[in-house]
Amino acid sequence: MFETLSQRIRAAVDKLRGRGRISEADLKTTLREIRMSLLEADVNFEVAKAFVNTVQEKALGTQVLESLTPAEQILTIVYDELVQTLGGEAKQPTLKSEGNLWFMVGLQGSGKTTTSGKLAAYYKSKGRRPLLVAADTQRPAARDQLRILGEKVGVPVLEVADGERPEVTARRLKEHLTFDYRDLVIVDTAGRLQIDEALMGELAKLKEVMRPSETFLVVDAMTGQEALNVSKTFDERIGVSGLILTKLDGDARGGAALSARHVTQKPIVFAGVSEKIEGLEPFYPDRLAQRILGMGDLQTLLEKAKAAELEGPLKAPGEITLEDLITQMRQMRKMGSFADILKMIPGMSRALPPGFTVDEKAINRLEAIVLSMTREERRDPRILNASRRKRIAAGSGTSVQEVNRLIKTFEETKSMMKSLAKQKGRGAFRNPFGR
Repeated sequence: MFETLSQRIRAAVDKLRGRGRISEADLKTTLREIRMSLLEADVNFEVAKAFVNTVQEKALGTQVLESLTPAEQILTIVYDELVQTLGGEAKQPTLKSEGNLWFMVGLQGSGKTTTSGKLAAYYKSKGRRPLLVAADTQRPAARDQLRILGEKVGVPVLEVADGERPEVTARRLKEHLTFDYRDLVIVDTAGRLQIDEALMGELAKLKEVMRPSETFLVVDAMTGQEALNVSKTFDERIGVSGLILTKLDGDARGGAALSARHVTQKPIVFAGVSEKIEGLEPFYPDRLAQRILGMGDLQTLLEKAKAAELEGPLKAPGEITLEDLITQMRQMRKMGSFADILKMIPGMSRALPPGFTVDEKAINRLEAIVLSMTREERRDPRILNASRRKRIAAGSGTSVQEVNRLIKTFEETKSMMKSLAKQKGRGAFRNPFGR
């Protein structure tokens, strides 16, 4: 979502690299380009203006003009201000031992129901016992969707009836919890295609009766400036304790995501990063700022690797087989797309060409080729004669040339790894971190 913004900001700052000292005019030119980048990314005008003014004040106040590395110092100031714009310190919902009742509010189509299911899955994995409440009394389809999600994540769903009054819903929930103890109740409330009096009245009455401990507004990050109007209206009419941004994996300009917290003064607590049920992450302002500036996001990458359980016995380079390759590929896919993983590696985003993507279809073909082999062939590709390669190509829906290319690349990579291991053993390589 932030790829274009990231490229524009880095390009503006990079113009100062290699210079000695810079003038105040140079600084203003750079900040003008950054402001235009923010506006073109659909960042709210007042937010963009305040952002650039603060960066300028800090840059002048820290003697950046006298520095021998002005680009690095300005980038540091821009990073710090991005973190503050996004909320400063990460904020997560406070969970008590019991009595946690969360309202999910937002417009229809914002991803509210899906996010409710994702939250239930997330907290279930943390040892909580969630209950989902399908509280949309107008749309049976919304209740059906939540029931399906509940079945998928293994969490019970309490469904309201058409036109059910809030008092009845509250009583039914209390009765349910007496025989099925749950320490987190997530209520998926009604939504509309647009804000109207009927929706607000319904939500206000339900909130008055059920008294939720948290009220989260689910905001579609792809709706642009309209997301800010929605956020302000919901907060003024219903009262919101936090925001959850969805569709951060989309291709919109992303400015609303940068503006939402600043405009509403409500913390962003979670972000939806994929359509998968596990595609929900706690929101960390510093990590998103790092991604926007192409600095990578090593902490999230390590957490994803741990969650995906990327582990197993380490093998010497010469002992690695195609079977190991396919196992590691499957585990890495749990972490997200290969392109996203690469961009989380510090420095990699700057090294990749603009618009870089990984051909996931090519990776699927590679996987199909390996799976079309017998276990013996995967462990020892040297036995792959012409007839075997022809059979594998037919079984994987690829060509013999693709099979040959995979085997050749695999063998060359394994040989290179063996060579590097030998050189490292002779002390040719030193740890770049000096440890």
